[in-house]
Amino acid sequence: MRAPEWALLQRELLHAHTDACELFRQKYFDERNHLMCFPRWGTNDGPDDAIEHVNDWPLVHALGGSDRVLEMYRAIYEGHIEQYSALRTRDVPMGRQGMYVREFPPQLDWQHISEGLSVFNLMGLSTPQDRKLIERTRRFAGFYDGGDPAARNYDKKHRVIRSMFNGSLGPLLRPTTALDWAGDPFDASRFKLEHGERNFDEFLAHFREYTDTVCDSPLNLQSTTLALNAYLLTGEQRWRDWLLSYVDAWAERAAANDDILPSKVGLDGRIGGDGKWYEGVYGWSFSPVVPQTGKREDRNRVPRAIVAFMNAALLTGDDRYMNVWRRQNAAINSRSKIVDGNLSAPRMRGPQGWYSYMPGPYRMNGFEIWYVSMRAEDRALAGEHAWVDYLEGRNADYPVKALRASLERLRSRVALVQADQSTADTRLADNALEHNPASVASLLQLTQRALHIARPPWSSTSPNQGGAPLHARLRYFDPEKRRAGLPEDVGALVDTLTAERTAVTLVNVHSDRERVVTVQGGAYGEHVITSVDDGQKAHAMNGRSFEVRLAPGCGARLTLTMKRYSAKPTLSFPWAS
Repeated sequence: MRAPEWALLQRELLHAHTDACELFRQKYFDERNHLMCFPRWGTNDGPDDAIEHVNDWPLVHALGGSDRVLEMYRAIYEGHIEQYSALRTRDVPMGRQGMYVREFPPQLDWQHISEGLSVFNLMGLSTPQDRKLIERTRRFAGFYDGGDPAARNYDKKHRVIRSMFNGSLGPLLRPTTALDWAGDPFDASRFKLEHGERNFDEFLAHFREYTDTVCDSPLNLQSTTLALNAYLLTGEQRWRDWLLSYVDAWAERAAANDDILPSKVGLDGRIGGDGKWYEGVYGWSFSPVVPQTGKREDRNRVPRAIVAFMNAALLTGDDRYMNVWRRQNAAINSRSKIVDGNLSAPRMRGPQGWYSYMPGPYRMNGFEIWYVSMRAEDRALAGEHAWVDYLEGRNADYPVKALRASLERLRSRVALVQADQSTADTRLADNALEHNPASVASLLQLTQRALHIARPPWSSTSPNQGGAPLHARLRYFDPEKRRAGLPEDVGALVDTLTAERTAVTLVNVHSDRERVVTVQGGAYGEHVITSVDDGQKAHAMNGRSFEVRLAPGCGARLTLTMKRYSAKPTLSFPWAS
């Protein structure tokens, strides 16, 4: 097989990450692997932003990138834990023992905790045998299943997490203040403020209405990814049991609330608690005032909870978890009305009813629903995307265009790093986030048919999801080097996809060296492969993975028949399990 352009571009993109990530590390991290910035507690520019500088680096390595990338992000994570465990707040109560306590946020909301776990929750893809990772994952997950007496976040009887602010110190059982969210006062005049505020008074004003937090919230469902990882790393049943019990509790609440996930549940398990079901910070009625403009802005974060339902679907293969979201979308669309001549659906719900109408149907998380189910009747929910057009036989140029765009994105990020004249004492923890060179969306889509859920390119129908696990139809390993990712010189392109079939072309672009690649069904071996057709012969299979030996300069298009979500998922490498 003549080396396809897409395969050469894949290899170029993987190789380019090594030098780009090294340059980025040298620019923004010191010899201790501490982020060089003015470090603060806060949800605008706090610890979660600091570690997000290396978002997607675990995916770079797990796709087949250099071991140097693995070494760097592991060292940076250790430096990050050290840096923020040593830092103390003065005025904010929950940070006085450290911005991390027991290596975890002491008390914070799960929009920001989950974002701070975006690196940690993917580290097991490359190092599932790491004892420190396993111990940390058990400890972090134990904060939420009721197993840790020092962190009584979870009420097993009522199946609630007892506050929106929770963590290694347990739940915060008082309303939050603006200071809790904004962090200690500081002179903001020498910094670039990324969220529109102009001074610290506006930081406080931003969070003035962020008080209704003594309740369970759908955002807390993102804690289930810790339990998922603990189960994937250890196989211990307790983590699976808790995850499903907690997600089931929320599914029941949606069913009892006219198919809408409530955004506030009382500590006694009652929908709405002492208020209304649509209340709570980041809830259906949460439209706080923006201090710079005096206008209200919708900040409904309920759609982020789909991560937990996808976790449950991955563990069980049960479609009822996606059905919660189908029904919610249908229920919201049933409230549509004509606005300015257009049929429009609401996005928010308050005391006066539904509001914030926008043209067209409500399709939030529609892509994820279809991705999990692969049902024809869900296809319309996903909307139109260039990648899906390619999978459906249209847009044949997409692989090359997408990979070239990723290379250009990486190079433009490198240029930003090189041009950055800021110094450690003039940078906040979020100032260099957009300089991170990692550019993996096209590699995930094309090689694995994976969902880059942390940064979806279709933001109009899918919210950003910090800390989400990897969802993929295929994954690859190098059996000779005993590591995750495509072996050196190997390219992979998924070009066809149905609920039961996946077609992928594998090619070795090296002219005189043989390569061997292990192909696995699913990110965690959750899909059983029943047969593989190489165009000449159909090979019967009944397992998670198989090996392909690629002679120099050779390749083949393989059609896999699969039973999705039919195997116990695990992070163990194929040869270990």
